[in-house]
Amino acid sequence: MSEHVDGFYRHGLRRMTGRSTTEADRVASPLELIFDLVFAAAFGVLGAQLAAGIAAGHGGSAAGAFAFGGVAIVWAWINYSWFASAFDTDDWLFRLLTMVQMSGVIVLAIGLPQMFASVEHGGAFANQTMVAGYIVMRVALVAQWLRAARAPKYRKVARTYALAVLIAQIGWTVLAWTPLTIWWALAFALVLWVIELAGPIVAEYAGGRHGGGSTPWHAHHIAERYSLLVIITLGETVIGTIAAAQEITAEEGWTADSVVVIGAGIAMTFALWWSYFLVPSAPVLAAHRDRAFVWGYGHAFVFLSIAAVGASLHLIGYVYDPEVALSTVTVISWIAGSVLAFGVSIYLLDTWLIREFTFNPLVQSLTMGLPVVAIVLAVLGLPLWVCLLVVLAGPVTIVCSYELGGWRGIDRQLRRAVGAGAQA
Repeated sequence: MSEHVDGFYRHGLRRMTGRSTTEADRVASPLELIFDLVFAAAFGVLGAQLAAGIAAGHGGSAAGAFAFGGVAIVWAWINYSWFASAFDTDDWLFRLLTMVQMSGVIVLAIGLPQMFASVEHGGAFANQTMVAGYIVMRVALVAQWLRAARAPKYRKVARTYALAVLIAQIGWTVLAWTPLTIWWALAFALVLWVIELAGPIVAEYAGGRHGGGSTPWHAHHIAERYSLLVIITLGETVIGTIAAAQEITAEEGWTADSVVVIGAGIAMTFALWWSYFLVPSAPVLAAHRDRAFVWGYGHAFVFLSIAAVGASLHLIGYVYDPEVALSTVTVISWIAGSVLAFGVSIYLLDTWLIREFTFNPLVQSLTMGLPVVAIVLAVLGLPLWVCLLVVLAGPVTIVCSYELGGWRGIDRQLRRAVGAGAQA
């Protein structure tokens, strides 16, 4: 290993000794930002496949494929982001291995349509291309963990991570090239996901138990990384809005419907963004590092629900397409269900972090009830734009409640949560 510093530039390789958990001004690096770009593309493919499946009348199978593909995308991002938060050296080898992982994500995205088609047609589960992408990513990730294992303090935890990744990947490879029906493949996949999710838990426990250390991830950095992926995923709601508006204007020109769809779509994006950032996660994560696993894993529901909102907004255009003619009930049900899933996920994650129920229970109940009301109104035959505005009213109500004074109660809860961590 060598390291040479000349003026503003650092050259050579740097030892992975672990980043400081209290490093000042730790923010996402330019490398992490370009890494996230491939996930924006992957979520775009995922959302487009979901919308196409629903439009073709395969809503149930498309939802299952969406969940499988979405979890695979999110898990790939989680694997990299937590490692980088703890061990990023930003040397040339770390950058090249990151590029390899980005290539794997692209291959994964290319394999999504094949996987969706196999689920919709009910034949053998076809995830070979997705697994090939994961093999590319995992080779680079294991190499990174083995680099980290050279630091005596983190040898046990890093080697355990590397072993867990290898075991899981062998299982996915067997699944990919074994001709199984959808239901047998699903059962096998569930076992493999248990191994995937348990791997980090076992590794962190092993690191602490055998005199080493758990990974030194940075609370404020990891909270920022998650918030950036939320923003990237929210881009899908903008894309969905644009797609719907294009369909409407192509069939009917600029009408009141197209104006409402554009306005409601952008307002939905903004309301979901505002709702996510009402409760800051970083201070609580810094005070209670043991709460990170549930918080980190639970964000999969947040990311997937946002991506589903984007795909559902795209469906609005199919209501006006005479060749598809989706019903208002179908479209509003998908939009409302996705927004409801987002709201429930955020509420539960905030409650887990703070260990108190946030927001006024009456306001929260009203918010959760509005998407259901929108579906009922659609069944009763009200116009799509009316139902869409009722769905939008849900997150808007939460934001208004917070800004009109609800923030004071949440501030007190945050102070208690952070203070309890400082006293522990």
